[in-house]
Amino acid sequence: MKHSFLVSALLMLMIGGRTSSCDKKDNTINPNTIDKNNHMVTNKIKVQVGSKTFIATLSDNSSAKAFMNMLPMTINLAELNGNEKYFDLSKSLPTNSANPGTIQNGDLMLYGSRTLVLFYKSFSTSYSYTRIGRIDHILGFAEALGAREVGVAFELN
Repeated sequence: MKHSFLVSALLMLMIGGRTSSCDKKDNTINPNTIDKNNHMVTNKIKVQVGSKTFIATLSDNSSAKAFMNMLPMTINLAELNGNEKYFDLSKSLPTNSANPGTIQNGDLMLYGSRTLVLFYKSFSTSYSYTRIGRIDHILGFAEALGAREVGVAFELN
């Protein structure tokens, strides 16, 4: 009886040990990983504006995936209308444009298939965009971008 109890306890420890080591291994993900359903496993990027770093959450769509595959990227964004910065990308990205009705401070969008737009003021719009993502915390974002052309670095978080 003692022998069967010890064997059972030993088996339980071995099975439990394997399960926890598998869990630890499976929780480690590569930031560039796309899962079996073609969804991004990580959707966070760093947006560096001067000495300020902001974190953005990318949308789960083909445009955001294509943008993420272009990173890291440092570009100079031109000023437009006192509410947005833009840059014409070297290649087209997939689109699924729609009119959002209202643009929010921190929205990262695609106008057409090649123009990356980073908005720093909220306003109503009649234009259509493809959503790429959004700055998570916008405190100080508009001030960091300023009123002129600005260099911005995008990289995986």
